[in-house]
Amino acid sequence: MNLTFFIQSSTVNLNNYSIKDLPGSSGRFDVISRCVLAALLNGNDIEKNVQIWVFLSDYGTFIFDISDLSVDNFPKTELTFAKYFIEVILNKRSFRTGVSQDSDNPLKKIKILDINLMDALKDFLKNDYKLYILYEKGVDFFANIKEFRSEKNLGFVIGNQSGINSEQLSAFNLINISFGSQSYLASSVIKLIKLYLLR
Repeated sequence: MNLTFFIQSSTVNLNNYSIKDLPGSSGRFDVISRCVLAALLNGNDIEKNVQIWVFLSDYGTFIFDISDLSVDNFPKTELTFAKYFIEVILNKRSFRTGVSQDSDNPLKKIKILDINLMDALKDFLKNDYKLYILYEKGVDFFANIKEFRSEKNLGFVIGNQSGINSEQLSAFNLINISFGSQSYLASSVIKLIKLYLLR
């Protein structure tokens, strides 16, 4: 199974961020970092067949794909990952054009695109992906687990707290999926999906 997560944020602001106070100084970039790590890591290994697309309104789109990453030097802690990811974001022109390929940044090969979430979802639907929105008021995840496990290509859009325009999404007629009435952190939901679909 190929599994892709999509997360969008309109609040991330790195103008005056401090790595010592990432939650308070970055527009909650810590949430983004935890979601990427939750998607890509399987213990001390990098997860196979999993991607996460990060859409940052003021900075662009960043694609984390196993084929672009090395397990040997991948940053596995939140602060270390955030430091390297922010370096890529703030210097994306040089990373995208290859000027920074001599950098020791382990994330230097992540893809940087000028594509918004809606256009990305259109492309995934054209490529036979089944897409769902993770939202607390959706239908029960466990009631659909057999259907999920039968799919070859699955994508999950991380819910409305991440800055997603639900009116635009409604045009896709995607099903809202929920883990029940209990609230979970976005990164915890990603881990749960991987636990039930990949293990």
